Amino acid sequence: MAFTNRRIAQELVLSVKTVEYHLSHAYATLGIASRTALPARPARPAPKT
Repeated sequence: MAFTNRRIAQELVLSVKTVEYHLSHAYATLGIASRTALPARPARPAPKT
């Protein structure tokens, strides 16, 4: 189930702009353009402990 930015903001008691800011930086780190690209990106293997 995907949440909207508005729903995420409500749940975390943040502004929508704050959620958008952090998501855009997370997307840049992951090398993707949007939330819709998340399922297409393969998961990284867990680090060995």
